[in-house]
Formats: sequence, C-alpha cells, structure tokens
Amino acid sequence: LYTAPDSCEGRCGEPYREEDECHCHEGCPSSHSCCEDFHRHCLADGFSSSQDAITDQDLLDISEKLYKVDHNKARPTDITINPQYQADPEETGDQEDRSPQPLYKYVNEELFSKPTYSSFIKLLDNYQRVTGREEEVTTEELREQDTFLKEVMKTELMKKLFAFLYTKNRYSSQQEFVDDLKEMWFGLYSRGAGEQDSSGFEHVFSGEVKKGKVSGFHNWIRFYLLEKRGIVNYFSHNFNGPWDSYPDVLGLQFSWDGFYKEVGSAFIGCSPEFELGIYTLCFIARPGRACHLSLGGYSLSIQTYPWTKSTYGSGKKFIGTAYIISS
Repeated sequence: LYTAPDSCEGRCGEPYREEDECHCHEGCPSSHSCCEDFHRHCLADGFSSSQDAITDQDLLDISEKLYKVDHNKARPTDITINPQYQADPEETGDQEDRSPQPLYKYVNEELFSKPTYSSFIKLLDNYQRVTGREEEVTTEELREQDTFLKEVMKTELMKKLFAFLYTKNRYSSQQEFVDDLKEMWFGLYSRGAGEQDSSGFEHVFSGEVKKGKVSGFHNWIRFYLLEKRGIVNYFSHNFNGPWDSYPDVLGLQFSWDGFYKEVGSAFIGCSPEFELGIYTLCFIARPGRACHLSLGGYSLSIQTYPWTKSTYGSGKKFIGTAYIISS
C-alpha cells in the first residue's frame, strides 16, 4: 500500500526525477533506467496502473487542501515564539546554548482541550525513550491509541486524506485505512538489542535517545510541554520557514535532559492530525525519497523512511522516521 523507492508499484507514469533510484515513466525503457518491476506493474491494470499513480502535482494539490482544512491549528494569537539565535550550518553541532530565553513565550493551552490534542498528549508518556529497552504496552495505552485515531478521523483533514488515498486505490474502506494507520505508526519493532523498543509514533512525535543523542522528536507540542517543565533547553534554530501564520516551520537545536539534538525540524502550531496526515501521505507516496508539497503557496519537502528490518501484514513496512527537510 505504499510506494517503495526501488519499485514501480504505484508509480507508473511518475515524471522523471534525477534523485530517484529507478524510474517508471514511458521513456525509461529506452534509457535503461526502469525499475526491475516496471513491466510487471506498469503494463498491467489495477493498483499500479497510471491513473493510480500519485503524481508530483497530486501531492501539491492534496497538501494544499490539507493545509486549508487544518481547522484545529493555532491562531496567530495562540502562540508567541522567541527564536533568538539563528545558527549557521557549521554551528549546529557545537552544543552551545546561544539563546538564553525559552523558545515558547506563550501558548494558549486551551488548544490542548481539543479532542485531537488531548488524546495526542495522553500518548506522549507511554514510551521508554532509550532504545534497547522493551516497550510494555498496557491495555490502557492501546485504548489511548484507538481514541486518538478515532478523534483524528472525525476531522475534515483526515477524511480528505482518506478520500484521496481511496481514489488512488490504496484503501478500499476507511476501516482498512485506520487499521493500517495503527500498524504503520504504533506497531513495535526493534531499533536495538532485539527488543520491541520503538515505533514510528514514538520516534517522530515523542522522541528517543540512541547512543547518547536525541533521535526523532519532531513535535512542537511535546517540545513545549517539556520546555515548560525545564526538561528541554532550546539552543538555537538553523531554519525558519517562510510562513507568517501557523503552521510555521523551524529547524531546532536543543538538549533533552542533557542529550543533544543537532537539527530537529518541526511544524509549529499545527494540529496533531495535520502532522499525522502529512507524514502519512508522504510515507505512502514517497517513502525513502523527498516528498514535495505546497502549503499556502510555499514549497516544503518531507523525508520519510520505512523501517526495513521487519514488516507487518503481507510485507508492509512500519514508519522508521518522518521529518521536514530543513536545509
């Protein structure tokens, strides 16, 4: 149900892009650059037929639609940030705190009472952050996952995303989509020592510590809540998106309980369903490759990677990571 970077499954008719490992457009046979399964997928009907391909233009169109229906995002009066020092690329690894004040001057916490926010926040304390430690998932935590997915699927944003994927023959029902979201994001796999110690959701939204460094941790709500408690210390930013409203985008340097994150890109002020939706879209359409989107007329790229060492269902991949390309 997702597009592998070395396969033509779901990519038939995609335009040529130099960064692709192999190609699936009409001219690839003459340039000997087709993926190995080009003939099997692109000369047959079904999921891989050209009308089911998610084109670059499709991604620009659907991302603009999702951006416009993020009804739960922060308003301009809901958040005040203080980005302070902008680091040069060669400074991001210095681990030097060049911003004496917190990043967040003000957040209207009434946002967090919205159902998608409150159910999202309940998920954040469900994880052991250090890789190599087995995750013990309780019945209550499984219920919290289901509640979050139920709440996001009530939103116009996630309904639009499902409708788009349905027209592209990726899912035959909303329940199939929800079931796949649960496996894709919450299914456990091993990042270290063979333990079931990680998931896409933990990595991207809650954050992990691996080999003494912060891994993942790309969510503004998580950052704000930990900064408020004095557990996260903002150092600087190396990238500030062009937006003058929310969601904005920053590339951050920070420490989490003394563990350092050299570049942690994040949407600022978006709803949980917006992030979940945008990352899911890119993971299904362009896993392992840059996924080029349009938000309010501005260009933005997302990078996702599938976890390649284990699968679920009939060979489907978990989300390894998803983040905004901020350099």
